[in-house]
Amino acid sequence: MIKKKTARKGCASILLIAAVGIGIYTIVTSKPPSPYYIPSNENSSYNTLTADGRPLLYFSGISNDSCFTNLSTTPDSIRQGHVINMSEKNLHRIIMKCRERIRQKTAELDSITDEIHYYLGVHNVHDEGYDMIVAHAENITGNYKMLKHTDSVLSRITGHTSLAIIRTVRNDSAITPKPSVFIEYRGGVWKDGRWLKTTRSGNGISIDCSGRTICGIWHADTMTIGRRTDSIGTYYGQFDRLLIPSGHGKYTSSDGTFYEGHWYRDTRHGFGFEVSTDRLIAGEWDTGKYRGERMHYTSERIYGIDISRYQHGKGKKYYPIHWNKLRITHLGNISKKRVSGNVDYPVSFVYIKSTEGISIRNKYYADDYRQARRHGLHCGAYHFYSVKSDAASQARYFIRNTFFRKGDFPPVLDVEPSNRQIMKMGGPAVLADAIRTWMRIVKQHTGVKPILYVNQTFVNKYLADAPDIKRDYNIWIARYGEYRPDVRLVYWQLCPDGKTNGIHGDVDINVFNGYQDKFDAFLETELIK
Repeated sequence: MIKKKTARKGCASILLIAAVGIGIYTIVTSKPPSPYYIPSNENSSYNTLTADGRPLLYFSGISNDSCFTNLSTTPDSIRQGHVINMSEKNLHRIIMKCRERIRQKTAELDSITDEIHYYLGVHNVHDEGYDMIVAHAENITGNYKMLKHTDSVLSRITGHTSLAIIRTVRNDSAITPKPSVFIEYRGGVWKDGRWLKTTRSGNGISIDCSGRTICGIWHADTMTIGRRTDSIGTYYGQFDRLLIPSGHGKYTSSDGTFYEGHWYRDTRHGFGFEVSTDRLIAGEWDTGKYRGERMHYTSERIYGIDISRYQHGKGKKYYPIHWNKLRITHLGNISKKRVSGNVDYPVSFVYIKSTEGISIRNKYYADDYRQARRHGLHCGAYHFYSVKSDAASQARYFIRNTFFRKGDFPPVLDVEPSNRQIMKMGGPAVLADAIRTWMRIVKQHTGVKPILYVNQTFVNKYLADAPDIKRDYNIWIARYGEYRPDVRLVYWQLCPDGKTNGIHGDVDINVFNGYQDKFDAFLETELIK
């Protein structure tokens, strides 16, 4: 067993070969050295992989899983090249292994890039954290290009290519001087071979209360930036006086998931974003638990309304809609909302209920539709699904009683059954088949994919079991909480109790998932032709 004091000295040697100024460190691991290595006392060197006598790539060593480490097209960033004893046959095997690893990694980066591009497509600089995610996207792009280039270089090697490794030792004058590093130990520090009772300052190594090594930079006895690695991942960022992650930091877990944002006492707390091959989420964390993205409501967003007969009154009392006066003036009281300036937004689109089941029609639908079109509003229709009749009959009833004209928004299926109703009709699988049937028939008639309207509870409980529906159709979610839904969607019904000039009573307010450029693209590709 290695004693702590010895381990710290070993960590110091590793930190000495690190580029401290830009925050790049080599991390101590518990893995044994590769069997290909021959011990060496050289401090600065690199290895060159040659193909038929010509330099091809540069690297520092070979990992235990038979891949090149610190593989690069230049030797500039390599501090130490291990002495390696390996046959040409094994070199060919390692190159095949490296290419396989590169393909796996680029596939992962492709998935991550898709998630990032989706986020950037529906956000802009007005949203919190946008610049931070853009910077991460640029890093991902750079890594992807580097991997593709490296794979291209390795692809030139055939089974007949003669391979060899040449090790080069640098002169001291050819490398950047190594930083002076202190090692904290029992209330003082070791630095340049001396024991000092002094405050910590500069580049140093310390051990936290759990025995984890932290390498970083101190100022006035406080670590300003550092890196900590354990079995589940690596944290890089700010620490407090007790060497606990607090402030802004980045964390890469062992499965490749990346998080950047605010920390408090080693826990995600405040704004941050997490990205993996499956999804990107950005928003507020509360003591390690993701709460969601808090929307910032401004005049730059695209707002719309959905209406039915209830906007014309209940019972015998009738209220007309004054289409020439429509302006959204309030976003409801059900949840807190971050609003810049006064709420005075134009209505950019309107959905009107047309039918329900196979026997109910909105008697105001036709007139409201004509008025909305006459006043230049983008208009669409929705059908309220009933569990009491089959989906095909409901689709045909909706088609017979609804207008579908050029420039109209895609039709919508409104699905809001209770859990009890879903079980009574046969369960979630039966409902999913009904949704597929309705959507298919209406798509065939209109030429556009309908939109599915559901609430957040339905998404959480049932939609995961119908991935084809989630994948093939745009989703419109009713969610009245403070936080934005964390699924891909086209509209978000953010309140049922909004206010709009020109309409009596409460109105459902919706926000399009994106800004003007995304909305323009939607108008170009998704409307009825």
